[in-house]
Amino acid sequence: MALDALTLASTLQTAGRHPALPFRVALADGRQLEMLRLFRVLPGKRLVGEAELAGNRVLAKLFIGRRSEQRWRQERAGLEALVFAGLPTPALVAAMPMAGGGHALLTDFLDPAESLAECWSRVAGRTAADDETLSLLAPAFTLVGRLHAAGLVQDDLHLANFLRHNGRLLVIDGDAVRVVSQPQAMPMADACANLAVLLAQLPVEWEDRWAALLPAYRAGAGEVSPDLPALRSQVARVRAWRLRDFLAKTVRDCTLFAVEQSFTRFSAVLRQDAEVLAPLLDAPDCAISAGLTLKDGGTCTVSRVLVGDRMLLIKRYNLKGVSHALGRLWRPSRAWHSWQEGHRLQFLGIPTPAPLALIEERCGPLRRRAWLVCEYCPGPNLLMHLSPDQVPPAEEARAMLNLFESMHRQRISHGDLKATNLLWDAGRILLIDLDAVVQHRLPGAHTRAWRRDRARLLRNWPAASILRHWLDDHLPAA
Repeated sequence: MALDALTLASTLQTAGRHPALPFRVALADGRQLEMLRLFRVLPGKRLVGEAELAGNRVLAKLFIGRRSEQRWRQERAGLEALVFAGLPTPALVAAMPMAGGGHALLTDFLDPAESLAECWSRVAGRTAADDETLSLLAPAFTLVGRLHAAGLVQDDLHLANFLRHNGRLLVIDGDAVRVVSQPQAMPMADACANLAVLLAQLPVEWEDRWAALLPAYRAGAGEVSPDLPALRSQVARVRAWRLRDFLAKTVRDCTLFAVEQSFTRFSAVLRQDAEVLAPLLDAPDCAISAGLTLKDGGTCTVSRVLVGDRMLLIKRYNLKGVSHALGRLWRPSRAWHSWQEGHRLQFLGIPTPAPLALIEERCGPLRRRAWLVCEYCPGPNLLMHLSPDQVPPAEEARAMLNLFESMHRQRISHGDLKATNLLWDAGRILLIDLDAVVQHRLPGAHTRAWRRDRARLLRNWPAASILRHWLDDHLPAA
């Protein structure tokens, strides 16, 4: 078939996030690659998916951007470094330019296979003492040790860059593999910094289980032992960076979030929900009117709506009058703050209804009304659910203490810790009404805020009640 009947890199560059499938490209050696399914798209830069070449299934990475050759060479060099070091990685099938521009890198298509991130998502809620969870993570730490022993570093070290296939764990994403000192082992300072990137992605309570994970790392790296105080310091820095990076993504167009901005409007929505929520985002007030109104106050209107088979909550932040509107013009809306804090809590593993979308009315840089869309939680609030005349049942007690210990550890204050802002749902207590949530940088500021939160929570129940005395005894100290 003639080249002009095939898809060119220039066409793919302008195809956005959803190029029409299937499509075919010509390789420099005359063969044709048919792309069947896409796993990841970086618009105008790179496409990754399942493809067919000469009757064989392959994983294809197509580099189509302005720097395609540089990124293609980097990917190929990373895979070659892994092979040279004897580390398990999918076999390279072909790496060459495409006839119509851009570059292709093809590896074996492993089926069935799943990323370690997918495996982790099924067990992440378990305690750090769970042996099955530990055995799931240990092979990844051994592979990281082998990387470091070979003088290699994975600059994009996360669980999705490990692939499980036929009982083996493989390293993928050669683009992020960098040679530091191959074939000699990496300096311990560099190895410690890279290991911290992986440890930072585990829940904070896993710090007590590092002693069980580090032997797995040493099994690959040799009898070296990272300095634990230095490792803890590195992990804290990485956690802070990852959180800042994630929160920045919640308000810009990226793989996870679809963001649109004009002179009169700003909207952000989880990309996976963008299509189903599109009618609601186009007319949020119509959705509020059609739903069940739960609150209709001067500053806030709350409605429960059904979208498909999902029950959602829409919160509209109103403007009471001219003075109120003028006071809100230059500040991020309360919806914006709640959107970011909801994602902060979820990132830190603190239960809260999932924030799905944010809308702000704007006039250039000036902000007016705003809407927040979240998952709806049907559970009762703690004022209704708990009896003041008895200690909380064991499951509720455990959930309550886990919530407040997590918030205390992360220096997070709520600002209005009424029992009605704590919902009991399927063994968890969810935090809602996040308008005043703050993660404090300074311990002293958090201590003062927690003292206020703690006192506000206790005031929900009579001073002489059994429940209040139990809380006073078990909550983190003021």
